[in-house]
Amino acid sequence: MDYTGLVIRSTGSWYDVRDTDGHVYQARLPGKFKMKGMKVTNPIAVGDKVAFEVEDEAENTAVINDIAPRENYIIRQSVHKTAHGHILAANLDQAVLLATLTLPRTSLGFIDRFLVSAESFRIPTAVVFNKTDILNEEGLAFQQEIMDMYERIGYTCLATSATEGEGVDTFRQLLDHKVTLLSGHSGVGKSSLVNAISPNLNLRTNEVSTFANKGVHTTTFAEMFELAPNTFIIDTPGIKELGLIDTEREEISHYFPEMRDRLNECRFHNCLHINEPGCAIKDAVAEGDIAESRYMSYLSMMDGSDNRR
Repeated sequence: MDYTGLVIRSTGSWYDVRDTDGHVYQARLPGKFKMKGMKVTNPIAVGDKVAFEVEDEAENTAVINDIAPRENYIIRQSVHKTAHGHILAANLDQAVLLATLTLPRTSLGFIDRFLVSAESFRIPTAVVFNKTDILNEEGLAFQQEIMDMYERIGYTCLATSATEGEGVDTFRQLLDHKVTLLSGHSGVGKSSLVNAISPNLNLRTNEVSTFANKGVHTTTFAEMFELAPNTFIIDTPGIKELGLIDTEREEISHYFPEMRDRLNECRFHNCLHINEPGCAIKDAVAEGDIAESRYMSYLSMMDGSDNRR
């Protein structure tokens, strides 16, 4: 099977599929198509490589025959079917979370949940702190502390200002020759930052995005953009729904790199790192080797509470 199509946009039942020459077809699945073994609401996601046949050259339509095996994917709980997941994107080289420490504030709990989710899908992740131009000295010092904390446990961190141009070249290099899932709350300057490195995309910068809406969920769709040859970003809504799907409580500590390194040091092999004696994780928190904010995020995930605000 020749997988010559790349899914760059999904609108539910139709998919924008780009061929090797850059031509984009409106493609659909045949009625009999079934995904084996996956309880998902969408059988195909942005980033999937597919085999397809042109159905009508004049109408620019095609039919997808097959999907190549995925290298990875990232999924969230389905909004409409609780037992199902919704695949946000597939075949990613990395995920980048755009955060701001003010206007709006991205909580450390939200950052941690995003990082843990990406770890659970084995997707390398970086955190980009935007809007440094509006921070005072105290704010910049705090931001540096936060960046140092995440860099110590192996995450790449950048400080940027889309309006001042600070860190924009480094951000461009971070994305170069990769397929990147780009996420972040509404208002963090995602579109402004992307426009700064690729003005021809001309993304809307009003940042009125659906994942800021509370309560009512508007159906929106992930989309892939080509910033430069072999450099793609996937912009996806619904990031507030990103969570740990089918994750056992015993597994959560495995997705914190600083905990993973110490798991075999606990007295009990099934230690949950909450109130057990001889816990290497709690000892590391007490000694300052594991950040307290990270441990609090871990506890909130363990008891199912939400510390993302």
